[in-house]
Amino acid sequence: MPATDTEDPRRHPGHEPPGHSTGRAPERTADGPGNTGGPSGTGEMASGLDALESPASATAATSRRILAKAAPPLAAAALVLALWQTAHTLTWSATLPAPAAVWGELAGTWADGTLPPALGHSLLRCLTGFAASAALGVPLGLLLTRVAPLRTVVGPILSAVQSLPAAALVPVAVIALGNSEAAVYTVVLLGAVPSITAGVTAAVDRIPPLLLRAGRSMGAGGLPGTVHILLPAALPGLVTALRQGWTFGWRALMTAELITATPLPGIGRILDAGRQDGELSLVLASVMLILAVGVAVETTLFSPVERRVLHNRGLAPTTGQ
Repeated sequence: MPATDTEDPRRHPGHEPPGHSTGRAPERTADGPGNTGGPSGTGEMASGLDALESPASATAATSRRILAKAAPPLAAAALVLALWQTAHTLTWSATLPAPAAVWGELAGTWADGTLPPALGHSLLRCLTGFAASAALGVPLGLLLTRVAPLRTVVGPILSAVQSLPAAALVPVAVIALGNSEAAVYTVVLLGAVPSITAGVTAAVDRIPPLLLRAGRSMGAGGLPGTVHILLPAALPGLVTALRQGWTFGWRALMTAELITATPLPGIGRILDAGRQDGELSLVLASVMLILAVGVAVETTLFSPVERRVLHNRGLAPTTGQ
């Protein structure tokens, strides 16, 4: 029997007679005054929040982030200085100078013109030696991962050289090359290249083999595969290898400057002068300067690069960047 106009409207939920209410709230459109979920409302809300963030609040947030980064090392330095001053005050060592005396010695070497050229010579040597070590160590590490027989022969030699202290390398370099810049750079290379090479080989060994096979199946073999697949995949390990290479090179340089008599004195020469004169304050001033340079390079160069690389791979949080 065909439906008539008097048919029960409950049989057709989609059809509502005039004046009939279902109890549901009317839907709001994107242009409605109370809508906040549409594109227009979201944009207005975002612009409103941006407007609330004044330059003063942005500056305060930046200051808080800087303070959060600087607070731990400053607290550690304050604790060391407090313990140092306590040991001096209680005369735990008859030769231990006060922190103020060490600072005065450091300021005196700066005022008389001894410290600036020595610091410049040491930094230039280490930067040059580190660049040469990276240029040698990174390709050598990649080559050892590609040529198994070469790795079998050269790998143990690099491990043996890496285990030697820099003090054992300096006499060899001095006898072979004399008291020259070449001897100093040789010690830096022998200290940094094995460390960088070992770090690079370890980083490449940790790459999943499936990733390399997938690259080769897509035609990325040889040099293209190395550039586009192997190096990006091993980048976190490469950064760590370079970081270790800098540390080993800086230590080797200080040892070389301490023992050799180069024409251009460095921080190691100041340390040796304090040792020969028996001035513990000058020795400690040199040690603090060496430590400060190492920490400065670590915190301003390698740590930010490492955090950025890890964050781009989802391995580190963005907090504090």
